[in-house]
Amino acid sequence: MKHCLTTFIGLLLHAVLFGQASERKFTKADTLRGSINENRDWWNVLRYDIEVKPDHRQKALEGKVTLRFSLTDQFKPNQGAGGPTTMQLDLQQPMLIDSVVYHDSCKVNRGDIDAAVSSVPPGVSLSFSSRQDVHLINFKAGQLLDGRKDHAITIYFHGKPKEAKNAPWDGGWIWGTDSLGRPWSSVAVQGLGASAWYPCKDHQSDEPDHGASLTIITADGVGVGNGSLLSTITLADTAATSADKNGIFKSYTWEVLNPINSYNIVPSIGQYVNWTDTLHYGWDTADFADKSGLITNMVAPRTLDLSYWVLDYNLERSRLQFQQVKPMLRCFEYWFGPYPFPEDGYKLVETPFLGMEHQSAIAYGNLYQNGYRGRDLSGTGWGAKWDFIIIHESGHEWFANNITTHDIADMWVHEGFTNYSETLYTEWLFGKRAGDEYNFGIRKLIRNDRPIVGSYGVNSTGSGDMYYKAGNMIHIIRKVINDDSLFRRILRGMNNVFRHQTVTGNQVEAYITRTAGIDFSKTFTQYLRTTQVPHLEFQLTEGGKAVRYRWINCVDGFDLPLVINNKRYNVTTKWNSSTLSKDDLSHWKSNSIEKHYYISARQVTKP
Repeated sequence: MKHCLTTFIGLLLHAVLFGQASERKFTKADTLRGSINENRDWWNVLRYDIEVKPDHRQKALEGKVTLRFSLTDQFKPNQGAGGPTTMQLDLQQPMLIDSVVYHDSCKVNRGDIDAAVSSVPPGVSLSFSSRQDVHLINFKAGQLLDGRKDHAITIYFHGKPKEAKNAPWDGGWIWGTDSLGRPWSSVAVQGLGASAWYPCKDHQSDEPDHGASLTIITADGVGVGNGSLLSTITLADTAATSADKNGIFKSYTWEVLNPINSYNIVPSIGQYVNWTDTLHYGWDTADFADKSGLITNMVAPRTLDLSYWVLDYNLERSRLQFQQVKPMLRCFEYWFGPYPFPEDGYKLVETPFLGMEHQSAIAYGNLYQNGYRGRDLSGTGWGAKWDFIIIHESGHEWFANNITTHDIADMWVHEGFTNYSETLYTEWLFGKRAGDEYNFGIRKLIRNDRPIVGSYGVNSTGSGDMYYKAGNMIHIIRKVINDDSLFRRILRGMNNVFRHQTVTGNQVEAYITRTAGIDFSKTFTQYLRTTQVPHLEFQLTEGGKAVRYRWINCVDGFDLPLVINNKRYNVTTKWNSSTLSKDDLSHWKSNSIEKHYYISARQVTKP
């Protein structure tokens, strides 16, 4: 999620975040950050248990992370027995790692993961070396080969994390104040990475299998994290960092049970109050897509816990604005499948920045108004009828959080489908014509400055067109399928087949092609990997009783079919023809075709 105060400024900032990385010359540091190298491939993250104590006045923090991990097939026994094994951890300057401890007797299996959360046994110190943002942890020979399946280390750290000056476009820690001048802080590190503030394996491909806990120690208000609140403990502390004259700190521990991307784990601290609600499902069974993509009936959860953490003076405003949550969830569950994280609940957290898709703790900063800070990005009027941040960021719970891409080069899977969730919600409220008009309206934000797919293995995204252009591409695919039951089955099937997984863009493309029964491979290549807008040339012949057509300005073999007036036309780069009825003829107008498909179309007199 990224936008700004005006369309122009928003696109400019978006280019900074998502564009320049694709043009720069990549360095070894980019490769270390963006690839699964020999110091990353042999271990898999099982769980993060994070404790952080921010100092709002010094804009600094200290903390520790207990990282539980298992060995992968890439781990070679002779590697561990014959010499030291090296693990790459990421923590960005100016943050510093103080020490690393390996826990000799820490066994963490699926059956006892919960029991292991609260404490870990004493351990032995590990040596490490640091170079800029990469830290290499050294295990002694044989240290990982004593028959245990799972292992744990604790990393102690401190420093002043990068401060976000214009969150969420430039990532970092936000040290803000509320309207009464009270400390109010949070984090937004999509793109920049979670390693901006805590040590981790900062790569999207490795989410902790058993979730994470986050303990926030603060005297500046209430600490809110992802998932469920496990405990609130009052601590006695006379440290100078205290905001309270009596030096009273509180510790808030939160936990998510599901896999979660590292950049989604976020603390927010402020003068929060909480209110809750429950979404009651309107059906006894829900149709889930099984692993083959088919729809089957299974027992669905009866309720979903909803929780809202807002600044104390915004309580009543939130009760009114957040009424949009329930219809949104019903819409998205219809199209995408059941909410992916029922154990962790659904939560909105008011933040001192616009918003972000933080899993089960969605950041909300849209000032309790509809549209995008009161504006309709589509210019059609439809986008002013719902709260952009509630709708868009919640859509990410399915696309970005449930389905996460291995590499941020494929971020179109996150942003394209979530952008299209806006069209689906507009249609849900106001009908298909409204959805079509909204989707058409956001095209004016497409830049076609560079391909949507970025460079792999170097932590680089492609164009910001991953939003509006990819969303329009998905709309095209829906139009060509011309069967909303099948289209819905595809969306729900993806969220089941790839549930709580990291995937490649190619996997998503192949799933859509396979399930739709239509080869969209050239369509994906055209819209994701080039900046060319395909051009349709057509000629009406025989007094309007027939039409000839072909694609130009496209990749070789481009073969996107068109459905016009419910009739399918197999358009290729070679001239083809079809007969027309009088009703068909009335729909063969350039403007009419372009409203439904992101293409250019022109009637010609001669082929």
